[in-house]
Amino acid sequence: MNVEKLSISLPPSLVEFVENYKRHKGCKSRSQVIEEALELLRNRELEAAYREASAEVDNDWDVTIADGLTDETW
Repeated sequence: MNVEKLSISLPPSLVEFVENYKRHKGCKSRSQVIEEALELLRNRELEAAYREASAEVDNDWDVTIADGLTDETW
């Protein structure tokens, strides 16, 4: 896996959380904990984008595409 090294600064409470999470969840490194957190954040943003796109659906389209059709069997 191709990776790039970053340097981040966190308040002590978050460093403690990362360490505890790493130890209790069996993560190999702090980086793995941060990577999991960023994946969750990315998924949350993606879900929000899908929700927003879904809200833009034009409900009148359903009426338009069904115009003139009946439930009769051909």
